[in-house]
Amino acid sequence: MSELFQLYILFFRMGAVTFGGGYAMLPILRREIIESRRWMDEETVMDYYALSQGLPGIIAVNVAVFIGYYRKKVPGALAAALGVVSPCVLIITVIYYLLTGFQDNPYVRHALAGISVCVVALILDAILSMWKKGVKDIPCVVICAAAFVISAFTSFSPILLVILCAVVGILLRTLAASRAAGQKGGEGK
Repeated sequence: MSELFQLYILFFRMGAVTFGGGYAMLPILRREIIESRRWMDEETVMDYYALSQGLPGIIAVNVAVFIGYYRKKVPGALAAALGVVSPCVLIITVIYYLLTGFQDNPYVRHALAGISVCVVALILDAILSMWKKGVKDIPCVVICAAAFVISAFTSFSPILLVILCAVVGILLRTLAASRAAGQKGGEGK
């Protein structure tokens, strides 16, 4: 089976079960891309995921495009993007044409309530995974806490918040690197 078709099918399957958006796909990405297929390492996937959050558009599609491009350039990006959106298009089309009163159906409401609970668990799993990989020291904890407070308790733009955190991260790491270089240079004298 060609890798382009594998990309399409893999992301089709993810798109079919990723209720709750891009956060819910992280455990699946880890299992399928990193552990099963060994197409990428966890750090690269997490970098693509973090970058996708700061870009316009749907996180799941952005991640699919990055991973597809990494594997097979533009054709891979297209295959992965089409794969992740195809289930949504199919499901919405079927619901629109075949089911009337869908949202009033008690079974559907109950099923969606159950799915919502599952999505919360998947998001918590994604948060823990991202915490382990991204929050490595005290400055990271401070940035994370500040970003949480700003996003939870103000109407500050999430896009600007991501950009602001990126700038702060660059400044802190650059400052730490220059201090380390200064200490190393001072030791040799």
